[in-house]
Formats: sequence, structure tokens, C-alpha cells
Amino acid sequence: MAHQLPELPYALDALEPHISRATLEFHHGKHHNAYVTNLNNLVAGSELEGKSLEETILAVAGDASKAGVFNNAAQVWNHSFYWQGLKAGGGGSPSGALAEKINADFGSFEAFVEQFKAAGATQFGSGWAWLVLEDGALKVTKTANADLPLAHGQTALLTMDVWEHAYYLDYQNRRPDYITTFLDKLVNWDFVAANLAAA
Repeated sequence: MAHQLPELPYALDALEPHISRATLEFHHGKHHNAYVTNLNNLVAGSELEGKSLEETILAVAGDASKAGVFNNAAQVWNHSFYWQGLKAGGGGSPSGALAEKINADFGSFEAFVEQFKAAGATQFGSGWAWLVLEDGALKVTKTANADLPLAHGQTALLTMDVWEHAYYLDYQNRRPDYITTFLDKLVNWDFVAANLAAA
């Protein structure tokens, strides 16, 4: 079965004024969709056709001759994951087991926020900031371009897209403002908590 563009889990205008309808139309409808189309074209007729995104990513990770497949498959996965981590009325701080784990592994929620903001702000060029679980501990990481925790044995819990197409229509070159808004107004902590519980 061909890879499909997943529906957004909310209406195109649901994240306004923080992320505009226009941004989602371009980011989801054009960028994300192009990765899906490219991936399907790249794997058609190959041994990768019919494999899941995760199987495809792990099969080609580190193989320079399959960089195109990796980049498009990883970007389909990254974006599908990113949309789930956003919600209207989100942001703020988590509660329950997730809050306890963040406090235990980072020292405080504020320390996590500081690390996450720094990861997003210092990712040169295009990439992603992540909250991941590795060897039982939470950590903040960042990846360039299409790279993702799955390729490094880590479990992704939350991601923030810092490619310019994620924020430029709404924030222009003010990436730090987008990062702050992401944390204060948009994070779907229920999604993050569910990922931690399932890990």
C-alpha cells in the first residue's frame, strides 16, 4: 500500500493566531505532501514498496546510495509526528508521570524548557528539536535536515520543526519567538505523556 498524507488532527485554522491557516496549507498541504509523493515514487517497484515508514527508514539509514529514500521517508515520519504534538490551547507545563520524569531527569521543568529552546535556536539551518527517551532517561536532542531519533536508537516523545517553512509566514526570521510560542501555547502534553507511557 502506498504511503498516504495523514489528515491533520485539527482544522487548518485551529492553531491561529500562533500558527496560521496559510502556514498549515503550505506546510502540510504542499511540503508534507511532496515528501509523501516523492517517497512513493522512489520506492515504487523496489523491495521497499509496501513497507512501513519505520521499516523503510531503518532499512536505508546510513546508506548513502539511498539518501533520497531516507530523507523523504524521515520527513514524512517527522511531520506526521510533529502535527500530533500540537493542539489548540496547548503549551504550558505537563502533569502526572511526565512532569515527574522531566523533573527527575532535567532537575526542573524550567531546565527542560531552557535546553529545548537552546536546541531549537542553535540548530543551524534546517532541522528539528526533540525530547527523546534513551536508555530510560529523557534528553533533549536536535537533528539536521531529515534526521530523526529512530535512526539513533532513541524514542521520540516530542518534536519541534525548525525548518523555515514551519514558521516563516508567521514569524519571519524570529525563530526564538516561534520556539517560545510553541512551548507556551501549542505543545500537546497529552500526546507526549502517551508516548512516554508507551515507551
